[in-house]
Amino acid sequence: MATDLNVASTNERAAEEYFRRGLEAEKEGNPERAAELYERTLNENPDHELGAFRLAVLLDRRGEDAKAIELYERISTSPPVHLNALMNLAVLYEDNNHYEEAYRCLDAILRTDPNHARARLYMKDVESARGQYFEDDAKPDKRNQVMEIPISDFELSVRSRNCLKKMNIRSLGDLLRTTEPELLSYKNFGETSLNEIKTLLAAKGLRLGQNVDESKTAAARKSPTPAGNVPNEVLSKSVADLELSVRSRKALQRLNINSLNDLAIRTEDELLGCKNFGQTSLNEIKQQLASFGLSLRKLEE
Repeated sequence: MATDLNVASTNERAAEEYFRRGLEAEKEGNPERAAELYERTLNENPDHELGAFRLAVLLDRRGEDAKAIELYERISTSPPVHLNALMNLAVLYEDNNHYEEAYRCLDAILRTDPNHARARLYMKDVESARGQYFEDDAKPDKRNQVMEIPISDFELSVRSRNCLKKMNIRSLGDLLRTTEPELLSYKNFGETSLNEIKTLLAAKGLRLGQNVDESKTAAARKSPTPAGNVPNEVLSKSVADLELSVRSRKALQRLNINSLNDLAIRTEDELLGCKNFGQTSLNEIKQQLASFGLSLRKLEE
């Protein structure tokens, strides 16, 4: 434990030193060197918010929108509310015609500071453009077509592609209904794959978990057909009421599976792909489902 703390302390000191030198490089008019130093800052301490913000600003100025958006989103998703990051993010989204995302950022600013002059000014423009955009490009039929774009159409590494396939994430809509913790809970899926996917989505003005409130049964995840006409009160039963081992419970929590219906629409491969989830846990869950006349969904080829 003491060794881990010493390493963390050493990394934090190194991160602060790189950040200080980055600020100096900016003052000296050397943005390329500053960006390099800020990247080193984040290598030492990925949670260094000021380093991430300064790097995002420099990338923004260089026109590397996707990378800048990914950094701004990383800063903006952790409390407290980072007004400057949200403001810059809103501007980037608006420039790329992603008005719904720009609106989300500005709304977060104004809920924190209703009198934020720049946010109020931009909000008027975004609301106007957003209205025009949704009259045409965001009609339900067209939006559904976009959500159904297969993952195979995107340029991803073999590891990322294979992990998504095992998780039964087949379309863009499936991906937007998936959160970061869900992705990271799967075997062989790490920060590299996560950042690759987040950068891809950011370039399109999208983010993981964006549609997390939509029904998990949409698109490829169809509702199961329970044997014996299982009533809704059984399907809505909490998995917390099941007699499961600690390992199985934790796996279901990581996958955001809360009810028997949530569980029954998953496949064996999806569950087995979860870290620390093996055949013993799978058999345990299948036995519990069977006691209610349910089974895991069969994967459709």
